[in-house]
Amino acid sequence: MSSNSPPEYTPASLPDAETLYQSLLAAVRRMLQDLPRQAVRLVGIHSGGAWLAERLQRDLDLPGRPGTLDISFYRDDFDRIGLHSQVQPSDIPFDVADAHLVLVDDVLYTGRTIRAAMNELFDYGRPASIRLAVLLDRGGRELPIAAGAVGARVVPAPQGSLVLSRREDGGFELALEKENEDE
Repeated sequence: MSSNSPPEYTPASLPDAETLYQSLLAAVRRMLQDLPRQAVRLVGIHSGGAWLAERLQRDLDLPGRPGTLDISFYRDDFDRIGLHSQVQPSDIPFDVADAHLVLVDDVLYTGRTIRAAMNELFDYGRPASIRLAVLLDRGGRELPIAAGAVGARVVPAPQGSLVLSRREDGGFELALEKENEDE
């Protein structure tokens, strides 16, 4: 594993979310090194990715505010699962055309959320590039999508969902929610 490779953990040995965030922050800094700073824009996917994008924006001292996406209407399983009760409006407060976008999410799994987010982003214009930054990569890809900046990889993938939450003080917490085996 090179010094730029994200650390790997088992589900039982995952460190706290703040440690993972510091690893992600360092990876995003490396990813942005060769980009024109004035053209870099962060976009977070509701909700965990939006929280991460807000904090990255501040910690990287980027101008403006990050965009946020709710990809509910762009999901390829929308007709099967319906509309989520917590739909939030997307908000892109900058011109997407010719920007170098960093799409931020909390957990990368199948890649379908990222595909939906890219579909929505192109409705706003044609960016110069889109890069992906995620707090955790849990494997299990169904689409050819890879993150350029990763806080950590979880090997093997946990049974259940990794859920990021934000405390009132702005810090992050990570929980593993087991799947209900009775269903």
